[in-house]
Amino acid sequence: MTRPNPAPTSALLASIVVIATGCGQIEVAPEHPASADERVSSARACARLVAGGLRDLADSQTERFTGKVGADAAECRGGERALAYRHAPWVDWSNYWATGDANSKATGREATTLLGRHLGPNGRGIDGALTDLEYQRMELIKFNLYDNLTYPAYVQGRDGKDGRVLASWPEMRLPSGHDQYQAVSGASTQQCRGQLIRHRTLTGICNDLFNPAMGSTGMEFARNVSFESTFPRLGRTELTRNRHGDRLALLKPDPQVISRKLFTRQQSAPERCNGGYGLPGQSKRAQCDYKPAPFFNVLAAFWIQFMTHDWFSHLEEGHNTGTMMPVGCTSQRVDNLETPLTAAQAAQLGCRPEDRMEVAYVAMSDPAPSFEHDGKRRLARAHRTTGNTVTAWWDASQIYGFDEISVRRVKRDPADGAKLLTRARGNHPGAGARQGYLPLLKPCADGQKPDSGACDPMSSAWAGQAATGFADNWNIGLSFYHNLFAREHNLFVEHFRAQASLIPDADSGLRDPDRPGQTIRYRDVSDEELFQAARLVVSAEIAKIHTIEWTTQLLYNEALFQGMNSNWSGLVQDNDLVSNILGKIVVDHLGRSEDPKKANQIYSVFASGAGIFGLGSHRYEDGRILRYVPGKEDIWSLDNPQHVNGGTNHFGSPFNFPEEFPTVYRLHPLVPDLIEFRQARDANAVERQVPVIETFRGKATDAMTEGGLANWGLSMGRQRLGLLTLQNHAQFLQNLVMPRLNTATNTIDVAALDLIRDRERGVPRFNEFRRQYGLKQLTGFDDFIDRRASPEEQAEQRRLVGLLREVYGQHRCEASKTITDAQLNDNGSPINDCLGYPDGSMVDNIEDVDTVVGWLAEFARPHGFAISETQFHVFILNASRRLFSDRFFTSSFRPEFYTQLGVDWVNNRGPGEKQFEPGTHNGHVIEISPLKRVLLRTTPELKDELALVINAFDPWARDRGNYYSLAWQPRPGAESDEAFSTP
Repeated sequence: MTRPNPAPTSALLASIVVIATGCGQIEVAPEHPASADERVSSARACARLVAGGLRDLADSQTERFTGKVGADAAECRGGERALAYRHAPWVDWSNYWATGDANSKATGREATTLLGRHLGPNGRGIDGALTDLEYQRMELIKFNLYDNLTYPAYVQGRDGKDGRVLASWPEMRLPSGHDQYQAVSGASTQQCRGQLIRHRTLTGICNDLFNPAMGSTGMEFARNVSFESTFPRLGRTELTRNRHGDRLALLKPDPQVISRKLFTRQQSAPERCNGGYGLPGQSKRAQCDYKPAPFFNVLAAFWIQFMTHDWFSHLEEGHNTGTMMPVGCTSQRVDNLETPLTAAQAAQLGCRPEDRMEVAYVAMSDPAPSFEHDGKRRLARAHRTTGNTVTAWWDASQIYGFDEISVRRVKRDPADGAKLLTRARGNHPGAGARQGYLPLLKPCADGQKPDSGACDPMSSAWAGQAATGFADNWNIGLSFYHNLFAREHNLFVEHFRAQASLIPDADSGLRDPDRPGQTIRYRDVSDEELFQAARLVVSAEIAKIHTIEWTTQLLYNEALFQGMNSNWSGLVQDNDLVSNILGKIVVDHLGRSEDPKKANQIYSVFASGAGIFGLGSHRYEDGRILRYVPGKEDIWSLDNPQHVNGGTNHFGSPFNFPEEFPTVYRLHPLVPDLIEFRQARDANAVERQVPVIETFRGKATDAMTEGGLANWGLSMGRQRLGLLTLQNHAQFLQNLVMPRLNTATNTIDVAALDLIRDRERGVPRFNEFRRQYGLKQLTGFDDFIDRRASPEEQAEQRRLVGLLREVYGQHRCEASKTITDAQLNDNGSPINDCLGYPDGSMVDNIEDVDTVVGWLAEFARPHGFAISETQFHVFILNASRRLFSDRFFTSSFRPEFYTQLGVDWVNNRGPGEKQFEPGTHNGHVIEISPLKRVLLRTTPELKDELALVINAFDPWARDRGNYYSLAWQPRPGAESDEAFSTP
């Protein structure tokens, strides 16, 4: 077994120091409202925990940490509450002290020293949560990297090196037909140089100097689960057949039936919702009921769609294959038997047997090759693979383009080639409106071709939309963000131009890799150089917003606030010296180590203290410190590829998103059917109810022109989005009219299609998915019920669990059938078909539950989690990797690429010095959030509305309370907002 040895300021050792120091060595006043006996018992549990030492990292998948701790750890970190829920399948840290709202905190006087704050119950709770999360990240890195192109080398190693420390792969070379093949040295060892390393390239090549193709457009999705566990419906392995029997097929269980029974929003006044299409004239009387999340707004719902368009796509220019397939509404379970649907039953459900949709693209479908290692036969890739048709980097490719076709839709300003083209539109006054909007796509007339430049490459369905790189699935939310960041791009250019006029001969910070020693003055920066620097700045801003603003509201508790901020800038961000030392250890020592434990697991821990962003971006002669130190000579050199690339770490497996990543971003319940439109002149009043469907595609332009960017920001900023739970999908998505399909209905159920796409792409079903990610399995549908919930909430959960049982059914189990090799029972025995019940019992078909259905049914979640813990564990791994692997976020976060103004802009969240909110919030002094700063620059009309907003993704009129409150109560000035008249 391997034992981690991280520094005492890392996420992991923050807790270890607390515990190892001894729980009774600092006098802390009584804090917990519970009895003195509980406090004494908790202290004794801490002492026993210290005596037991650190938990070892697992050597095998079946030994890994599943988020479940021993009784001593639970009692030390959370007292009786943590002990009471240890036997639930869900992670234990959510029951620790201070991981919820104010009611989860131990009350009374905390010790004033740093050590005392850690030794108190609240400190033990938060540090314990961070410890658990770090262990899980380390083991996710160790057990969940399955690249479809390079996996044999990861397992077997290459040239005497352990596969987990490999940093380059022949499969990541540019092919001989690539137009940059010769520029990276062709058939010899490939390395990116010159202009290829200077900016974010169009197709994402050369982000990594030694792996030119990694993360680029067209590369294949990876996996986070074993290849053998993929495509369960094909029944390719004995374990899969044992797990599911003959119960699975592409349309079995029926996806439209699942959608209608488990996803449909229940309506108190169906006629006023009209299937999600609202009432004529966008009448304020329209009403589409949904289950709202009190702490997350509609801006957040569309933000994630804006993000996913940048990260992954299976489509080619908005379409899949031309082959059509049925999509269900043909059968349902009746008395536990699959039975054909009658026409009357289909009509009653509201599904459509004649719906058809395109079959998904597949890259490789021939039988997967295999190899043998340590006496075990393994698949070299998944049974089938798919390609990512956009870049995998966080490079704002949805704005700037990702291939030679999409970039033709991106319009430059002819008056200033460094700017994106924007035009005045609408009659709204204000400085923001004067910044303009993106122009529209120009269709080709008869005889015109996009190649001529006279018109745009586009689907006919995109007519009337804004001209931008990724144009599919367009709506008012995407229109909002694309226009917002077009303005931000142009504002950066304007600030740079203003600097250039003041100090034309000063050093801009930029350098040309072909002439690295030559200073580029402000006056010498070309339009193209400035455009590309602005793209780098916007991309980094977007990544920062997502990491420390969107995610900390999505996962609204103290543990994740600290965890996500540490991902970006470190747990010790207020201690430059410690952060610098940790950065040096991470990049110079661990990053170069050929010991896989140090290079992977321990690297992750130390990076939590130092922060990933900017790792390796400074170098000094003595090698002691790797971040900026005033007065010391930085020897980082554009001439040295190890300096340019040296801050990245791929953990032995090349970076791309895994197929499981799109699965956990199937977040359609977030979107309401109707948007409550407001105007800044009377923000408390809802003026009309706008069906989201009326803002699709070209209709978004009219809606944006009429409403104005600021008013749409206000409307989406104030409105709550939908909870990610069962029976909460937008009705318009279940009845989406798509004339281009040319089918009998020209309509599709997007909720049902989500299930089909996951099945087509071989995502394991929910229970095995959890095992693969190192989470405890469920033994039946009743395990979904949250035992901490109120009696009323539990009654509703039982009703929904009854529907799960109705849809997926039960079977008589056979204990002789082992169903997984990813996990063992608590007693070390293999998990079998009976899941702990006696042989021959009737058991729930929990193994068949589609992954999306399963995580929507996770009623037990950590406090403030808008997503389930299953989804979250996919993020733990991949949210870190997309930062670790990107040199523009690590060692190439430098003025040579960004300009000095760009580096300062990203660090300070805009021009000038850092700005802070008055007072403290959730116990922290808070820098004004990055999206709020962008909004203030691009929509200054919202200045008054934003004055009391702390996180732009929290409903703007909500009072945030004292400590991670989820209460739906108005802030001062919003008491008359009619949204607060409903619960």
